[in-house]
Amino acid sequence: MATLSIKMLNTLRRGKKKLSREAQEKIKQYILSQRADEVFFMDKSGKADIYYTSFGLMLSYLFGIKIDTHQARLQFEKRRGACNDLIHYAAYSRSLMLMDLIDGNYLRLLVGKNICRDTARHVSTTEGGSGMRVWGDDATIRLFPHNDPRSPYSRFIWLSLMEDSRQKIANKKEILELLGAYKVSGGGYSNIAGDASASVNATAAALSVKGQLGGYRLHKDVDYLYQAQDASGGFCASEEASLPDILSTATALFVLNCYGLEPLYPPNDFIEAHWLESGGFSPTILEDTSDIEYTCYGLLALGTC
Repeated sequence: MATLSIKMLNTLRRGKKKLSREAQEKIKQYILSQRADEVFFMDKSGKADIYYTSFGLMLSYLFGIKIDTHQARLQFEKRRGACNDLIHYAAYSRSLMLMDLIDGNYLRLLVGKNICRDTARHVSTTEGGSGMRVWGDDATIRLFPHNDPRSPYSRFIWLSLMEDSRQKIANKKEILELLGAYKVSGGGYSNIAGDASASVNATAAALSVKGQLGGYRLHKDVDYLYQAQDASGGFCASEEASLPDILSTATALFVLNCYGLEPLYPPNDFIEAHWLESGGFSPTILEDTSDIEYTCYGLLALGTC
């Protein structure tokens, strides 16, 4: 089965192919405008950031933007110690993988390799619940989304790391059973164990993990995600959210696509409404600013249509 990274890249590639040459050039210029320097891409405040750089490198690879990967690897090595939480470590790892792809090493996604010497130890200690070790016996990641290494979102990020480094997952059954603590009685999942209401992004993360580990078989929680779509074509992050957003829409459409489902409502107009004159995509219809992350999600959503 293809990894989540391969599926995401293929979906982004389909999104790009649906654009006219003029639209592709417009987005390419926007991507270039988001570079903080020769290596890093900017966060929302305009500062160089590893998390945003992972999105920038992904789009750079797809749009043929030149990156000095030798210099990038040197700069990433200097910042490696600052990646002391799961999200930034994942961004660091994926960025190194993308640099290989930019260099033309297309087998990187197919055969995998350890991001660093301690990757195997890093992923194998995740199950302890208290943290994961990386880069040596004394360095341990203890910061996770929602302060929970077993939440659907943390599991999704962890699984991507496992797949990208081609680490064997021996306890699939246990992982799937533990996800049950985040299942909401009315359908869907929350990132908080025992929560009374589900969220689209937690459900999408849980369904991705279940699909990759147990196969993409239709069941009640897939129907929850399918029915969660707004008539506008977008998805709200939760029932409490006031309007749909491009991130939740992209993740939901991506997961439904993995399960072989077309959305309840055509999302094309919703996606196009979030494309700004700058060439980037806005988070919601009420905002007129963008960043490299939301631009990546806009293309991901487009690739599912």
